[in-house]
Amino acid sequence: MSDSDKKVQILDFEKPIYKIQDKIEELKKTSLDTNINYDDEIKKLEEQTKVYKKELYEKLEPYQKLQIARHPQRPNFMDYVHFMCEDFIELHGDRHGFDDKAIAGGIAKIDGKAVMLIGTMKGKSTKENLECNFGMPQPQGYRKALRLFEHANRFDLPIITLVDTMGAYPGMKAEEANQGEAIATNLKEMAKLEVPIIAVVTGEGCSGGALGLAVANKVMILEHAYYTVISPEGCASILWKDASMAKIATDALKITGEDLLKYGIVDEIIKEPIGGAHYNAEEMANNLKIALTKSLNEFEEYTKQELKNQRYDKFRNMGIFIQ
Repeated sequence: MSDSDKKVQILDFEKPIYKIQDKIEELKKTSLDTNINYDDEIKKLEEQTKVYKKELYEKLEPYQKLQIARHPQRPNFMDYVHFMCEDFIELHGDRHGFDDKAIAGGIAKIDGKAVMLIGTMKGKSTKENLECNFGMPQPQGYRKALRLFEHANRFDLPIITLVDTMGAYPGMKAEEANQGEAIATNLKEMAKLEVPIIAVVTGEGCSGGALGLAVANKVMILEHAYYTVISPEGCASILWKDASMAKIATDALKITGEDLLKYGIVDEIIKEPIGGAHYNAEEMANNLKIALTKSLNEFEEYTKQELKNQRYDKFRNMGIFIQ
């Protein structure tokens, strides 16, 4: 196992890979201690590992993708800012006295082009997660995002949103501060914006908490991310009164990129490094940057009215109805 791999939290279904890698390390150590050449055996095991990893991650079950999407070391909003942006000026506050750290945003330059970059923010430690409420925005967070949307619209800046949230915060204070109205207002106002909007689900995309940042001209999703009307645990709790049936709910909800693309919910799947974005954040950010740059170029020739019409038609045409 390499030094970089040792730092990564291993998921249960990945353990067979690391058993092989541990065997490789054991053979290398034995070779040094005994001066016996095990190069052929090591090479064979390394090739076996590559093949096994490729096959494993190409054929993941939905529930396994769910685990990768929720990996605690998955890149967060500021990781993408660091690797993708030449410049980033963070803008704070909702102009009503609050600054929700679960949503971050500001003016950025990506490949020389100025954009408004907004996203949900998760932490990498318990302390960081407490500061940003585990990526669950409150009403002031959506109002902060709305302020930045309007700023971008005023100055003709394309909008990019990065979504990674288990949902809007469901607490009493959020409800008292009109959580539903804050999200509904974002949906309405995003539909009317006259600049290109590109939304990317980078990890978890749950419920209205995700949609409040994703009424876009183009919606993309990372290979192992998911996008759903309700979390599998929430769905299982409602249907079967048993959250432990989340695996069955995950299969039924059709929340992975392949199904979402098939049903027209997302427009593009962005490839992740083998094993997931958390294995190589820089490579993942580069893949995302390429996709974003291409998408921004696609909308350059659209008029303001065409952007609104395209966005409206996109969402009106979603859904499959059987009579």
